[in-house]
Amino acid sequence: MFGTWAGKISGMSKYDELRRFMKSDFAGLAGAKSDQDAGLPQPPLQKPTPQQAEIIDLPDADAVPLIRPDFRDILKRRRSRRNFSEKPLALAELSFLLWATQGVTKTVGDNYATLRPVPSAGARHPFETYIAINRVEGLRTGVYRYLPLGHKLVFVHSPQGQADRLMRAAMGQPFASTAAATFVWACVAYRGEWRYGPAAHKPMLIDAGHVCQNLYLACEAIGCGTCAIAAYDQKLLDELLLLDGQDEFAVYLAPVGRK
Repeated sequence: MFGTWAGKISGMSKYDELRRFMKSDFAGLAGAKSDQDAGLPQPPLQKPTPQQAEIIDLPDADAVPLIRPDFRDILKRRRSRRNFSEKPLALAELSFLLWATQGVTKTVGDNYATLRPVPSAGARHPFETYIAINRVEGLRTGVYRYLPLGHKLVFVHSPQGQADRLMRAAMGQPFASTAAATFVWACVAYRGEWRYGPAAHKPMLIDAGHVCQNLYLACEAIGCGTCAIAAYDQKLLDELLLLDGQDEFAVYLAPVGRK
């Protein structure tokens, strides 16, 4: 039945190629050598910050009271939420959401890897977290980047017309412009490629799902909501974040706000 249905899809060869990408290719690439195998130095665990950059200390993530501390209740209530109030997020709430998605709980092996609240293939954690701030107490409107090793923010820039540019980058989805803060995960591809070579790319995309699910659950715990967005304009979003689009590029975003 499924074969007959699939055969009716126009341009099936394109679908075949994309389906192959979804499958595991570790066995087929078993003989391929990675840069780790070659003894090359690993990429840094965190993207460096420019000299004299504006660094913002974040409040202790443990200090945020959970409105819903019951885990079963949080799981039952998890929904994609697109309607947000005008009330801003507290800086402590943003701190909690950042820690829940990419915070570091432990650094191991002489800075070889980090342990975090989310799993990652080979503990590579290939993402940099960018936050387009619209309404967060104590922060001006602009794009920031999370520094997980020290639990801090670094200010990136204040793009003119940020809310409108974000909505256009999200293919016109209006809730992207009304959120208090929009999380964007950008992939530093070499972090995964260094260890897994050409087999790295599917696991890195799987990792993005782990990260965003933690954001969903953390939002529910503090009375906020989010909705993941995978349909976006790559060029517009990378440009908004000042990414080169080659060594670092956006792969997922999720606007966050109060219900």
